[in-house]
Amino acid sequence: MTEIDLNDLSLAELKTLEKDVAKAIAYFEGRKKAEAIAALEERAKEFGFKLEELTGLAPTKKRPASEAKYVHPQNPAVTWSGHGRKPQWINAGLAAGKSLEDFAI
Repeated sequence: MTEIDLNDLSLAELKTLEKDVAKAIAYFEGRKKAEAIAALEERAKEFGFKLEELTGLAPTKKRPASEAKYVHPQNPAVTWSGHGRKPQWINAGLAAGKSLEDFAI
């Protein structure tokens, strides 16, 4: 493992390092949790059950992806459903005097 002399880093570099470490820890924990759930589901399956039946928890329902309503003017592969935060290319177009209808599919 690479040794880092923390005393040589500026405050901004330390804060960036802190954020990167927090992200790495969260990713690691999420990956391990997913592995544990997969192992438990496999074990329950061996006994002829679903994990939800044994734990009493309802299975998680995934929503289907929203249908695209708007398309990037130069790159038709980039779309937006109209839900959530507006993408930068929509904001730039609106600031340039265009309307949402100009981007409609």
